Amino acid sequence: MSTGTKVAKAAGIIMVAMVLSRIIGYVRDMVILARFGQNKFTDAYNAAFSIPDFLYYLLVGGALSSAFIPVFSSYIATQKEEDGWRVASTIFNIVIILMLVGITIGFIFAPALIYILVPGFSPDNLDLTVKMTRIMFLQTFFMALNGISMGILNSYQHFLAPAVGSVMYNLGIIVVGLLLAPSFGIVGFAIGVVVGAALNFAVQLPALLKLGLRYRPIMDLSHPGVKKIGTLILPVLIGLSVTHFNLFVNQNLGSSLSEGMITALRNAQRIMQLPIGIFAIAIAVAVFPTLTGHAARGEKEEFKKTMSLGVRTIIFVTLPAAVGLIALKTPVVRLLFQQGKFTVEDTRATAYALLFYSIGLFAYSAIQLLNRVFYSLQDTRTPVTVGIGTILVNIALNFLLIKPLGHGGLALAYSIAGIVNLLGLLLILRQKIGGIDGKRILASFTKTLLVSLVMGLIAYLTARFIEMLVGTTTKFGQLLQVGGGVSVGVLVFAVLVLLLKMEEGELAKSLFLRRFQKRR
Repeated sequence: MSTGTKVAKAAGIIMVAMVLSRIIGYVRDMVILARFGQNKFTDAYNAAFSIPDFLYYLLVGGALSSAFIPVFSSYIATQKEEDGWRVASTIFNIVIILMLVGITIGFIFAPALIYILVPGFSPDNLDLTVKMTRIMFLQTFFMALNGISMGILNSYQHFLAPAVGSVMYNLGIIVVGLLLAPSFGIVGFAIGVVVGAALNFAVQLPALLKLGLRYRPIMDLSHPGVKKIGTLILPVLIGLSVTHFNLFVNQNLGSSLSEGMITALRNAQRIMQLPIGIFAIAIAVAVFPTLTGHAARGEKEEFKKTMSLGVRTIIFVTLPAAVGLIALKTPVVRLLFQQGKFTVEDTRATAYALLFYSIGLFAYSAIQLLNRVFYSLQDTRTPVTVGIGTILVNIALNFLLIKPLGHGGLALAYSIAGIVNLLGLLLILRQKIGGIDGKRILASFTKTLLVSLVMGLIAYLTARFIEMLVGTTTKFGQLLQVGGGVSVGVLVFAVLVLLLKMEEGELAKSLFLRRFQKRR
């Protein structure tokens, strides 16, 4: 099976599960917003959830897997499985100890941590946020286990169980939250986060056992592989923290705005993250072991081809998604959330933030892959260096834009910082590997942007026409408006891609179809 076919199959598996996970994640948000609205209670929940969500991103999709996979995969690729499992066992034991210590410290210092995060909250809301934060800290233990197990499974090209685990995570939050909400209020959903994290790990355990789990209760700190992970993981933590640190800064400043603005920012950011979670992360996770294998075997040309294919495919898929979200921002938010205690004003506030978040969607999508490109080369310093610069840019832009644009200014600052991060990574990567197929990537970006703008305009006009024709007072009318706008937009995009004979169209097509093709 060729490299492209392996990547497409892996990405296809992840995408299917990601779509399910994102749908269930939307249902989770919809249930919470319909029941509680966009106010101080959901602000408190989102502020408390931001810390475990940050740790989930780092440990499951980030630092542990990004530092662990290159080392573990190199042992697998060079037929040294015994050494690989010795390293995995040691890291597993170290993480368990560190998480237990970290959870204890988190419990003790939660009030100070939350005050730094949202200083603009009232005393009552701070207390509620602290309570939920302490509950959600328990999930970090399971998130650490998830990170290691996912790293092992992905190194063996096994993607299904980790992907299904993310579905169970959101499902656990919904079910437990609904059961406990009558008695515990919004705190019930905080308890659901812990249960969801435990289910995530439980789903992966059978796959590990089937693989031939060779866990040992050892602490071989002198092993070269363990030392290598130790040198990689701290810079990776810092590098992957950039995205969420910028969100923390936004949350800090947003706590001083009117009630519900933190929730509006989070709702908009979650919508913007949908294409990233479904497409960009799926492609990046699928490509990562392949990149690591090429790097370990010194296959430079294959490495460049795989990297270029990944970047172009991500841009081709997420750039039109961003333009589509901008064109249909209000209809999308209205369809997803406007019900129960979620009002028309809440829709406007969320759509306003979504407009500015969508500008940086393509950049944060490509960063998912580019960070992993550097990690596959066992270079963790570059993402850290670029990341620190991005944090400074984001903070400066936050203070510059919050007054004229309100919470929309915080979203715009986040987007601009992401674009700066992307450009910095590309420039340094070009110097590091002697070319990145830059002309091809730029040509692809330009064509995709032009086609997307045409698509966005037609999708917007279609949505307006449907609104005048059938109205949007009912969910059916709202669904018809969004569905019609999206359908016409996708059709226009596909036709223009075919007329321009864009190669990326075939790449994206294979990404979806090869998953379902039989092996020859």
